[in-house]
Amino acid sequence: MNDLLQALGNNDASTVATSVQLLLLLTVLSIAPAILIMMTSFTRIIIVLSFVRTSLATQQMPPNQVLIGLAMFLTFFIMAPTFGQINEQALTPLFNEEITLDEAYELATVPIKEFMSKHTRQKDLALFMDYTGMERPETLEDIPLTVLVPAFAISELKTAFQIGFMIFIPFLVIDMVVASVLMSMGMMMLPPVMISLPFKILLFVLVDGWYLVVKSLLQTF
Repeated sequence: MNDLLQALGNNDASTVATSVQLLLLLTVLSIAPAILIMMTSFTRIIIVLSFVRTSLATQQMPPNQVLIGLAMFLTFFIMAPTFGQINEQALTPLFNEEITLDEAYELATVPIKEFMSKHTRQKDLALFMDYTGMERPETLEDIPLTVLVPAFAISELKTAFQIGFMIFIPFLVIDMVVASVLMSMGMMMLPPVMISLPFKILLFVLVDGWYLVVKSLLQTF
């Protein structure tokens, strides 16, 4: 009889553990898009890739699906060490029932906070801390995600626009040269963009533009 009760108790414990895992998985999946956009390198990468396409003036080439797919895989590549720490320090002990769900959450936030803090400007972080009336934190763990995430987001936006500005310059020069040549020849009715497009694509291919852009993005992290 005691053995039967013990077996039922073990079954209940395993059922609870499985339920917790499913609940955690569903929670992560429901907020996965927000986590991917606001708490990783995805924002900077997709904005820079969009600037590349806009500066080339190729309209929808490469397509949005290609840019988003490339940005996602680059994000997974860049965030792999951080995700590995989260899995090792939080998820694995949780699934092995060594820590509670609250402890797993606290441990999981440490690696992601370390990543975001490296790429967040102090000015942006101070903006949200001053708004909430927070005192100066002594450690990184004292900074709540509600403050760190928006500060990280606007820092990423600024960095992405700075990179995009540098990408625009050579293509803008080509547009200006082509427009000046067409005007001097009296061909004012011919759109300069139509003539400069092949030259911009040729320049981008000759300098191996995609390699340089991706290399620059990786170096910024």
